[in-house]
Amino acid sequence: MTMVQMQPRSTGAAPVPRTVADAMEAAGPQVCDDMTVEVALSVMASARTGHLLVCDNDGVCTGLLTRAQLTSARDSSVYTDRVQLRDVLVAPGPFVSPVTTMTDAEHAMRYRRLDALPVVDEHGNALGVLALAR
Repeated sequence: MTMVQMQPRSTGAAPVPRTVADAMEAAGPQVCDDMTVEVALSVMASARTGHLLVCDNDGVCTGLLTRAQLTSARDSSVYTDRVQLRDVLVAPGPFVSPVTTMTDAEHAMRYRRLDALPVVDEHGNALGVLALAR
């Protein structure tokens, strides 16, 4: 008698695409939007990070600021030591959901020329950050 080795049959199901939840990093430092630019730069330096998640007084994520954006604001001719993060973060967002596919998120980030994007839940709370690998 000859043994026959059986191969598992393909079910034809498409592979499940990776989501943002699979690739996001921990949220990292979150700061309130009433913080001044100088204090935010100090927090960023001590946390050794290139970005900060900005939240409103209710804890809802309103955006992400990078060191370059904060430095640019500080070097602006209209800068005073009273400029708050909400003044620098002009429009809220953009954000991404943890169930967004990586393909869609990467496309959106490249199209908008973003290095990092906040990942938020359905209530706007920050869950993490999606950063492009260079």
